[in-house]
This record gives sequence, structure tokens and C-alpha cells, in this order.
Amino acid sequence: MKHHSVPRRVAALLALMVAVSGPVVAHAGPASAAPLPVAAPGDNGDDGEGGSKSLVAQLEAASKGFVEAQEALDRSQKRQQKLVGLLKQIDGELGPRQATLNEIAQQAYRTGRLGPMTALLTASSTGSLLDRVQALETVAVKQDQALRELKDTRAKQEQAKLAIDAEIRDQQKQVTVMAKRKTQAEGALKAANAGGDASNGAPSGSSASAAPARRNSDGSLPDESCSADDPTTGGCLTPRTLNALRQVQKADFTRYTKCFRQQASGEHGKGRACDLSVEKGTFGGVAQGGDKQYGDRLASYLINNASRLGVLYVIYYKRIWLPSSGWKAYTRGNGDPSSDHTNHVHLSMR
Repeated sequence: MKHHSVPRRVAALLALMVAVSGPVVAHAGPASAAPLPVAAPGDNGDDGEGGSKSLVAQLEAASKGFVEAQEALDRSQKRQQKLVGLLKQIDGELGPRQATLNEIAQQAYRTGRLGPMTALLTASSTGSLLDRVQALETVAVKQDQALRELKDTRAKQEQAKLAIDAEIRDQQKQVTVMAKRKTQAEGALKAANAGGDASNGAPSGSSASAAPARRNSDGSLPDESCSADDPTTGGCLTPRTLNALRQVQKADFTRYTKCFRQQASGEHGKGRACDLSVEKGTFGGVAQGGDKQYGDRLASYLINNASRLGVLYVIYYKRIWLPSSGWKAYTRGNGDPSSDHTNHVHLSMR
């Protein structure tokens, strides 16, 4: 494939990417629900994430698959940019190398194609013979070197073109995966009679940048176990979740928080989730006023730093934020503030 077709392929790829982008988030509206009795997340039998085990598993798999494909797409695009730059450099080298070879060929034509016997027969003296033999050797060496350099440059050019083609194929694959994972997440919510668009009134706003989670040399997130101490429960957290908790606190979101707990599904038992109350000393009732606004700001902070921290999804106030789809309705609770997530922000991590 010719490298001049790369812009057309990239344009087609960008068109595909538009199809999997999530909705725009709008500003939060006022809360009007009356307070309900206090219940801690997990006390209602649904593990505190307001959904069945199968729904939570589907959302986890879909969101993780989407973000991993999205990040693989981003890495591939960066590699492609470098390859395009390399190809441009190689193209610039080909002209001078071809010109050098042409000049040597013209020189050989002007002086005649000397061979050892011709040089011997036409030489008028021993000195003349040596001069002509030396000239013959010099031209041959130059010609051989120029041919090798031209051949090597053309080989590098072809390798760069093939590498660009491979990156574009990989990008098309990742975009397809992203679309499938988006459909999986939204399908799971629809099957659970939830998941309608909920961007209107969902939390939004600018936030400070969090310190990023540790990544592998290729930019991917490493696999982590529940190996760090959880300062909120005495249980354990993954290092990535602990970093997210510390960044949240550093951003002045320091109200009552519980992270690790034993449960049958979801991320809490894996050390990859935290429940961040919007009240100072408890999980409380339905958040209103300043508490509701605190939760809005906290949810916005987590979403705006989702890539840096490694966020899987966020649940707050009967809504769930998914990396593939933005805010969706999430009404799988039991009518109490904890399972409805109207008294705390639930954070799930990759």
C-alpha cells in the first residue's frame, strides 16, 4: 500500500471514533428528595453497588475492555506519528542517494568502462597504468557504496510503510473493540431496566489534575493485587486505588470514606473501590444543598482525572459514569440512600 493513502485511512478511522464517543456532560441541578434512614453501602444485600452480580460484572468487563482498547488506540496513533516522521526523513534521503549513484554512473561513462586489461593495453607508462588502476578501483568502491546505501534506504522506506499499515490495522481493530464494549455496557444497563441518557443535570466542572498512577513502559497499567494497606478499613487496596484515594484527599475531598470490604461481586473485595460519603462523619441520608454540591465536585474530579488515575466507573445520585458512554441512569437501588448512591460517590478502579 502507498504511504500517500495514510491520511485517507486516518480520516476514516477518526470517523469511526466519533461513533463511540460518549455524551457531553451538563451542569448539576438542585436536589429535592427528602432524607431517608441511614444505611451503610453493602447493608442492603446488593454489595453496595446498586445492581446484581451479573450487571456489575458486565459493567466491569465492558468498561475495562473499552478503556484498554482506547489506550491501545492512543499508543498506536503515537507510534504511527513517529513512523510517518521517519518515513518523511527516509524519503528525503532517497533523492540525494539516487543522485550520487547517477553521478558515479555518469563519471564511469565519461572515462570509459575501464577493466584491468583495457587499462594495461592503453597505458603509456607504468605510472599511467597505476593511475588508471587506482581510478578504476576508486570508482568501483564509490559505486558499490552508493548502491548499498540506496538499497538500504529503500528497504527502510518499505519497512516504515508496512509498519504504518500495521498500526492503522491495529487502530481499526481497537475502534471496533471500543464500539463493541460500549454496546455491551449500554446493553447490560438496558437489560436491567436502567441506563437511559442522564447527561442533563449530571455533575460537571473543571478539576485539578491528579498525580498519575504508575504505568508500564509502554503506557499500559500494570496488573496489581490487593497489596497495600487500606487506611479507611484496615483491609487492603491495590497501589493504584491507594494513589487515587490519596489524590482525592489531596484535592480536599476528605469526608467520611470506606474502601475495602468483603463481598461477592464488584471491586470492593478486590481492593479496587471506595465509597466516598458526602457527609463528614457518616454515610447519612439523601444529600442536599452543600453536601450534594460536594458530591458533584468529587464526581467531576474523578471523571476529569479518570485516565490519569485508572478509573473504571463512577456512580453517584442514581447515575453511573462509564468511560464509553458518559453519564447514564442507574436506578438499580432499593430506595435507600446507600444503594441509590444519593449519599456517597462510588469509585471503581481498574
